[in-house]
Amino acid sequence: MFDWTKVETDEQIKELCALAKEIWNEYSICFISQEQIDYMLEKFQSEHAVKEQLTYERYQYYLMEDDGEIFGYFALQPQKDNLFLSKIYIKKSHRGRGYARKAFVNAIIPVAKEFELPKITLTVNKFNLAAACVYERLGFEKTKSVETDIGNGYIMDDYIYEYTL
Repeated sequence: MFDWTKVETDEQIKELCALAKEIWNEYSICFISQEQIDYMLEKFQSEHAVKEQLTYERYQYYLMEDDGEIFGYFALQPQKDNLFLSKIYIKKSHRGRGYARKAFVNAIIPVAKEFELPKITLTVNKFNLAAACVYERLGFEKTKSVETDIGNGYIMDDYIYEYTL
C-alpha cells in the first residue's frame, strides 16, 4: 500500500538524508559529476540543510513508502504564487510503477489547493531527460531555461516547468 508521511522528527530527517545520498549517487551521476553530487548533498540534503529548510524556508518533506519500505521522497515549498516542487526522488527498484503520478495527484496537487496556489513549478536539469519526460506526461509545460550559481564553481543548468491547476 503506497503512502507518504510528512517528515517532522530528527529520525525521519536522518532517514531522508540517507535515502537522498543513496538515490542521488545512483541517479544523478548520469548527468553531473560525483564532486557536484557530493557538494549538493551537503548543501541541500544534509541533516543541517533539511532542518534549516523545514524551519526557515517553509519546506515540507514527505517520505514515500510501500508495504513498510521507504523508497522515495518529495519536497514542497509554498511560495507567493506557486507551489514549488523542489524534489521528487524514487529508488531505482521502485521507478516505473506510477509512484510519481500517485504522489502528484494524491499529495502534491492537494497541498497546492490547500494553499490556494494556482500553479506548481519545478526545475529539471537540462540533461535529465527521463525526469523531464515524466513531468511532461504529468502535464507540466517547459516555460524557460535558467542557470543558477549554487557556489563552489557549480552551476545548475535547468529548465523551469509549470503545471496550472
